[in-house]
Amino acid sequence: MSNFISVSTFLLWEFSEVRELQILYFFVFLALYFTAMTGNLLIIVAVALDHHLHTPMYFFLTNLAVMDIGIVSVIIPKSMTNSITNSTTISYFGCVAQVFFYVFFGASDLSLLTVMAYDRYVAICNPLQYETIMHKGACLQMAAIVWLTSLLYSTLHTSGTFANTFCSNAVNQFFCEIPKLLKVSCSDFYLVEVGVIVLGCCMGLGCLIFIIITYMKIFSAVLRIPSVHGKKKAFSTCLPHLAIVFVFIFSAVFAYARPSTDYPSDVDIAFAMIYTIIPPMLNPFIYCMRNKEIKTALWKLLDFGDSSKK
Repeated sequence: MSNFISVSTFLLWEFSEVRELQILYFFVFLALYFTAMTGNLLIIVAVALDHHLHTPMYFFLTNLAVMDIGIVSVIIPKSMTNSITNSTTISYFGCVAQVFFYVFFGASDLSLLTVMAYDRYVAICNPLQYETIMHKGACLQMAAIVWLTSLLYSTLHTSGTFANTFCSNAVNQFFCEIPKLLKVSCSDFYLVEVGVIVLGCCMGLGCLIFIIITYMKIFSAVLRIPSVHGKKKAFSTCLPHLAIVFVFIFSAVFAYARPSTDYPSDVDIAFAMIYTIIPPMLNPFIYCMRNKEIKTALWKLLDFGDSSKK
């Protein structure tokens, strides 16, 4: 307790001390950020402009795209700035904001994927009651609950983390990650944040179990569909969502299940990049590859842009 320091800035992990490599990392992050932003913005614009996509599934998909934009915007721009300016610092309040918004968008992502699983369950297992159950008001309420509960959860996480005093300001990660922050804390308040993490793990496990049970029922119903075309159509709406769930959950589990080390290796950093950047970047492509309606809307959008130039 006597070793705590007053922290006004944190020092993030430096990718490299070689200037040329720092510039290379900047362009790598720029390419990843541009790809993630472009893909998710196209999804949002396509759904907004095509009235055929004004359905619950695409309403939730638009919310997912907004969350994915939020996740990459919380982390990548600061990493790009540090790389191009040869800096490793982030202000105390910048670190607080990074933790808050990353947890907020991450929790929203998982919660919304759970809601989307329920939406697919109703659409396939109770198609005659779909419009009655998944009406506009219900969808807005579900989305509001996702955002509000994630806001509360993020507030608890951030408060539990920064209630601590810190013995060091060196965060061994390229962004303000809660486990790394707790490693440099030197007060008993970290137990509060550990409790919040356990709560979050229980909630995440609950969401995962719900999604698994829901898809067991969905696949059981799909296999009973007599026509091959009907089965393909049902699978085409379920597989993209299931792929996104797999990428999001298992990339994070694989990263956090590894033993924690005091000093990050290149492998640790690579795993951190995988679970923070890759899912938001891949989500639009996963939906576009398996969803004909999204493909059609995007082609219409691009054709409109071309025709307006002629």
